[in-house]
Amino acid sequence: MKNKYYDIQVNGYAGIDFNQNNLTIENLRHASLQLEKDGVEGIFATIITTDLSDMIYRIKQLAYLREQDSVISKIIKGIHIEGPFINRTVGYRGAHPENYIRKPDVEIMKKLVDAGDGLVRIVTLAPEMDDINEVTKYLSSQNIIVSAGHCNPQLDQLKSAIDSGLSMFTHLGNGCPQELPRHENIIQRVLSLKDDLWICFIADGIHIPFYVLKNYIKIAGSERVIVTSDAMAAAGAKAGRYTISNIELEVGEDRVVREPGKDNFAGSAIDMKTSYTNLIEKVGLTIEESRQLTYSNPKEIFNKYILKS
Repeated sequence: MKNKYYDIQVNGYAGIDFNQNNLTIENLRHASLQLEKDGVEGIFATIITTDLSDMIYRIKQLAYLREQDSVISKIIKGIHIEGPFINRTVGYRGAHPENYIRKPDVEIMKKLVDAGDGLVRIVTLAPEMDDINEVTKYLSSQNIIVSAGHCNPQLDQLKSAIDSGLSMFTHLGNGCPQELPRHENIIQRVLSLKDDLWICFIADGIHIPFYVLKNYIKIAGSERVIVTSDAMAAAGAKAGRYTISNIELEVGEDRVVREPGKDNFAGSAIDMKTSYTNLIEKVGLTIEESRQLTYSNPKEIFNKYILKS
């Protein structure tokens, strides 16, 4: 039987960048058909940090195109907004352009949520930037998952955000500097709160070495881990030049996604079926554990926010 997957963070697929103002129904249908062919039952299409008016337009366009085509609506179950309320510090912001990163603002968040016409399911933000957790509380009140990411909150800030509705962490081990204090760092803080958070990882061996991912999963516990692709347009496509939003990217035969001339990663070029295989062959998980991380656990999120509605 063919394996099935759910993916909560997809920036693009099969040569198509979801973060473009000229995204067409043909583009989105092509990506959706390839996702379905690759065993993906549902995704949250992801819009990342850029000019606010462009973010609003792209969210609206995704929602509109989804309503026009049954293939698209079958695959795209919702929208994940990653930014613009993240930590602007080098390393933590990753490939998100610094000039578009904003301080969390409830009124701006409402505009972004309203643009999705009920489809916004996850928002990734930096808890330490969200004064008294105002945006977190608003999103939680709207039944939207609040996920920490591209951030560096202290332990008490994380705990306060959890009390206010934070329930997930976006691709742990990434969206942070390559060098961190050996004990007091964001990875250790999040793992110490594993019972209160869904913790997401990218299983391409590039964002996190496989032996490190094995350690993280063992500590977090497979019942609280979700593997996501964080895929951009090169996933399900060949090596070459691509975009994510207004950022030019280069994907080599090694499948590493980089801005030309820079060291930081900018999304991944992996698909979920390869992630599943990596968990078994490279990380050493059982078939049942790998299915849990790529299907059962993310499906629980989809069930709660989508499939039962």
